[in-house]
Amino acid sequence: MLMLDRGMVFVCIGLKAGVILSGLPRRLRSTNLLWAGDTQEALRLLQDDVLVADPGTRCHYSNVAFSLLARVLAEQVAGQDFESWVSENILQRLKMEDTSFQWQPSSGRPLAVGVYSSGQPAPLYDLGWYRPAGQMYSTTADMAKLTMALLGVPGVSLLHQDTLTTMLTPLLRCHTGYFANATGTPWEVNRQMGYDVVQKDGDLDGYAATLSLVPQLKLGIVLLMAGVRPAEEDLVRQAYSYLIPALEEAFREAPRTLRAPPDPLPYLGFYTYRNITFYEIKADPAGVLVMQQFGPQLNSSVPAKYRTLRLDYLQGRVFRVVFDSPYPCKLKLHAASVSLEAQDRQLFNFYMFNKKGLSPGFDSPGLNTYRVLRIYGRPFFTS
Repeated sequence: MLMLDRGMVFVCIGLKAGVILSGLPRRLRSTNLLWAGDTQEALRLLQDDVLVADPGTRCHYSNVAFSLLARVLAEQVAGQDFESWVSENILQRLKMEDTSFQWQPSSGRPLAVGVYSSGQPAPLYDLGWYRPAGQMYSTTADMAKLTMALLGVPGVSLLHQDTLTTMLTPLLRCHTGYFANATGTPWEVNRQMGYDVVQKDGDLDGYAATLSLVPQLKLGIVLLMAGVRPAEEDLVRQAYSYLIPALEEAFREAPRTLRAPPDPLPYLGFYTYRNITFYEIKADPAGVLVMQQFGPQLNSSVPAKYRTLRLDYLQGRVFRVVFDSPYPCKLKLHAASVSLEAQDRQLFNFYMFNKKGLSPGFDSPGLNTYRVLRIYGRPFFTS
């Protein structure tokens, strides 16, 4: 977790509503972000408006869509106002004690003064009905707690893992010229160095904020600024250009602790894939499964250590392939190349045990390999 705080301890943040697929306009007709109406009045205004695009067909930035969704869910489903629901179900559960919808001078925490590009201080605004689209006071430390919850960090529980996966998955690729490659719920999604970067930016008078995640790496950045966001430099993207390679290297070099199955015996023995390639699975002294290829199809130009896989036990009859590190991402074999990186960490799903208590074979869906079957004894090959 990287926290960048340009300002003092307490900063007004505006992580605004984002790219949506509802087709609703950016704002309610004849209103601005300081509009102090209510949900019923908002619905009346929308009845006389037109959609920007057919729902589900086009990325479009809308503050009204998320404000309306938040207000309706809170008032009609939860039976309370949005601000109270968020405070009780998110802020209090994550112990975000320095986060609120209103700045309280009595808290004793200094507030970073927002500044226009001219250097003049910016006033504080109350967004009223549009608060769900971008009004909150917080600190980088508190936003780090929210970021860890969104990344599914153990011990920081807020949502089920399947809900988090849905939230962080891109829904639609955006049209050419839009400021994001794809949209999520409610994220803007772009690619950097082979990873999806899901991000929310927000800018209010005198303040700027970014909450950015790389879910695959469990990496997040919180950037809070008292001042105008730099127009010519993307600070978060620059930070990732250093952090992502550093994390990749750390992951590659980190020692791996492999788990042995409760009983290795059902998996030991010889297997073949269509009588073309042959494998033997043994157990090392710690009980961890080791699979080695043998037979006439064995390519002698492949180093021995890359012909041996270690199987990390996960649960049930499921194992994960692990290569000994370090290894080349692509292994050159004559004029062709084999991607070891594509094979590393793929899953093996062994079949249910037979009457003898042995697994008859396994599949590896990620490698598009099915029916690797047990053979009862080491085969003999003729030249």
